[in-house]
Amino acid sequence: MDLQIAHDAAVAAALEAGAAIRGFYKDEYTVKDKGNDNPLTDADLAADKILEQHLKDRFPDTGWLSEETKDDPTRVERGYCWIVDPLDGTREFTLGIPEFCVSVALIQGDQAVVGVLYNPITDELFSGIVGVGAWYKGEPTHASAHAALDGARVVCSRSEMKKGWFDPWKDQLDLKPVGSVAYKFGLVAAGLAESTFTNKPRNEWDIAGGVAILHAAGGSSSNRHGQPYTFNQPNPLKDGVCGTNGVLHKQILGVMAEQAG
Repeated sequence: MDLQIAHDAAVAAALEAGAAIRGFYKDEYTVKDKGNDNPLTDADLAADKILEQHLKDRFPDTGWLSEETKDDPTRVERGYCWIVDPLDGTREFTLGIPEFCVSVALIQGDQAVVGVLYNPITDELFSGIVGVGAWYKGEPTHASAHAALDGARVVCSRSEMKKGWFDPWKDQLDLKPVGSVAYKFGLVAAGLAESTFTNKPRNEWDIAGGVAILHAAGGSSSNRHGQPYTFNQPNPLKDGVCGTNGVLHKQILGVMAEQAG
């Protein structure tokens, strides 16, 4: 598959899905509860349908994994797989907080090679092709070169910050609570933060798009144990999240180990 063609198709799909989400924002829509404080809205479903039409239907030989679509286990047999979250950060969407995004990733084998994230309210488009480059709002971007924990900008979970999980480092790290796991990855890839991390598990659709863009931008990612991610696995759940500018990766893993202890 031509990765540039796949990238451009993913951008077009994310922009159209984002436009649909924008039409629902702060308007009337149906909210369902999928359990564990995990809402589902009409915006999620509308965006999912658009992504399917643009990507699943256009690339029929490619596997498909979406948070809002019944999983087809045969996807793991495909050489390529799309992994999407039509609306990552649905909780923020329902609260009127503009910290959510459409997330799209193309997996080659078990690696994320193309990623697209789009925040339709702030009109921020993040994208990347591993080995080629990354872009923020259409311009080339790169992860930051900040090499010290002191003053490192960390975009973290709002709920985890409220629980005090980051309190031991609040005087050392520049902590900013932000919604959407995927959006946080985009901010790190664009050099607007040095890291995002959590010891809590996350699913492939939460992180795959952001991982691809971060790697394309020169950053690093792993689970909480420092192990590289593999995608399009039978079980999509991953053991923690660590996304960094690269130079801080080992130091952030150290913070995570202390936090877990």
